[in-house]
Amino acid sequence: MSRFTDQIALITGGTSGMGLATARLLVAEGAHVVVTGRDRRRLDAAVAELGERCLGVVADVGDAAGVEAATEAVRDRHGRLDIVFANAGTAVFKPFAEITPADFDRVVAVNFRGVFLTVQRALPLLADGARIVINASWTLHRGNATAGLYSATKAAVHNLARTLAAELGPRGIRVNSISPGYIDTPMYPEADLDPAEAAAARGRVPAGRFGRPEEVAAAVAFLAGPESSYVNGQDLIVDGGLVAAIPAPAD
Repeated sequence: MSRFTDQIALITGGTSGMGLATARLLVAEGAHVVVTGRDRRRLDAAVAELGERCLGVVADVGDAAGVEAATEAVRDRHGRLDIVFANAGTAVFKPFAEITPADFDRVVAVNFRGVFLTVQRALPLLADGARIVINASWTLHRGNATAGLYSATKAAVHNLARTLAAELGPRGIRVNSISPGYIDTPMYPEADLDPAEAAAARGRVPAGRFGRPEEVAAAVAFLAGPESSYVNGQDLIVDGGLVAAIPAPAD
């Protein structure tokens, strides 16, 4: 039996990277998925790849109307939700003194308000026993220069996951977050980085490499699946050891 046969999943930011990899895995294991994205071309490509059990919705979760469009599409097509992966995010990396009000408004709108509204609007559709996974970041666990705004929003959504785990527990709804480390995605493509920057990043990871979107997808599927039935209000770090360990010196 597939873990997610005939279950309904909403994945925001599902047209590339970790979101698309998660959509692939859930569809492969029997789910119907609704994916959102801002770019129509990438959304159409994702739907074409994922097949008839995928519905694509053009939506910017930084805009309340976009969140409403996504949840209305779920309601119209399926009438319920079993899994929410609040994955859509954006980033600005600047020295703290250089962050502008526009930077602040955009990052908070997508990374915090967008997650907040996605879960809030999904609540009437969530079946008892549903699972919510929020994409946070390793940066919520360590101070990281130039990442103050991004890190603050990721700390906020992890705290939201813990709060919702308490609030939604009576319905059997579990809420967890994941914290990816350096993952090779369109937002942080290893091949496009300056070679010295990429080498420095790998050098901070005991595993010695960037992670793959499929590895994050496997963690999301674990948190959304029956194997994690007693895991709630937690943050699962998927980072090759970046947060927890100091790599041995190179020979």
